[in-house]
Amino acid sequence: MGSSASAVRLLSELPTFEEEHLTVVVETPRGSRNKYNYDERYGAFRLGGVLPAGMSFPHDFGLIPSTVGEDGDPLDVLLLLDAPVVVGCIVAARLIGVIEAEQREDDGKWVRNDRLLAVATRSRSHAEIRRLDDLRPQLVEEIEAFFAQYNRLNGKEFKPTGHGDGDKARRLVEAAQARFAERGSA
Repeated sequence: MGSSASAVRLLSELPTFEEEHLTVVVETPRGSRNKYNYDERYGAFRLGGVLPAGMSFPHDFGLIPSTVGEDGDPLDVLLLLDAPVVVGCIVAARLIGVIEAEQREDDGKWVRNDRLLAVATRSRSHAEIRRLDDLRPQLVEEIEAFFAQYNRLNGKEFKPTGHGDGDKARRLVEAAQARFAERGSA
C-alpha cells in the first residue's frame, strides 16, 4: 500500500456514535443468502458462507464499529430499514433493544454473543419504533429462531437468555467501546 492508503480509516474503527446516533456498518443485506464478514486485515468484505436454499437474512446485519464484544469481535446488530442496503454501507441508527444470548463455539465453549436491534434513522416504515415493545409481537421470536437455525447449520448453538431495552443495549455498547479502547492501548 502507498502512503495515502495508510491514512484510510478501517470501517471497524469508525466512531461508535455520531452525535446521538449509533453507527452501523452493514455486512450482510436483508434477503441475502450470502453471509459476509468484514476482514480488518484487508479493509474489505469476505464471503463467510452461504445459507441453504430458502433461508436468508431477515434484516440487514452488521457490526458496530470501535467495539469488542465478549466473543472478541465487534458487536453484532440487526438493522430495521425499509429496503436492504449494500455491503459496507454506513447507516445511522437508534438502538431499540437487545436479544441477550450465548453461543456455543466449535470448541464447545459458551460465549456471550448478543444481537443488538436498531432502526435506521432514515427509515420511513419503522420511524415510529423506539423500543422492542413497538415491534410486532412475534418479530423478536422470529429473529431468535433465525439465529438458532443459522448457528445450528454452522455447527454452533445459539441460546437466547433474555431481552433488554434500549438503555441496556446502550450500556452493552459502552462496555464494548471500553474493551475496544483497552485493546488499542495494549
